[in-house]
Amino acid sequence: MGLQVIALTPEFAVSPQLSVSDFAAVAAQGFTTVINNRPDGEGGGEQPTSPELQRAAHLAGLNYVYLPVVSGSITATQVQTMRDALASAPGPTLAFCRSGARSAQLYGLTQSQD
Repeated sequence: MGLQVIALTPEFAVSPQLSVSDFAAVAAQGFTTVINNRPDGEGGGEQPTSPELQRAAHLAGLNYVYLPVVSGSITATQVQTMRDALASAPGPTLAFCRSGARSAQLYGLTQSQD
């Protein structure tokens, strides 16, 4: 199955788990930053690790942020860290987790604070 991207705004989208081979397609779609919201090891041995994904992102010319969050346990600190990442990293941004839902929820929380 190909890369699944769900645009939430023109500058922010979410996706299910990315593989190392997906980063060229992410860059080709115009994204400049990738945020990994999935903790390493959550999906077992088949899930690529953050260092592997970071290498692939950098090889594709992408900025990479590792901000792991546990589903149902998003903290205020994680929301602020996500907000800071979105403010400082060049966009458009693609965030991913297992299904994309956690990344979408985290993004929504960054928008509701103020």
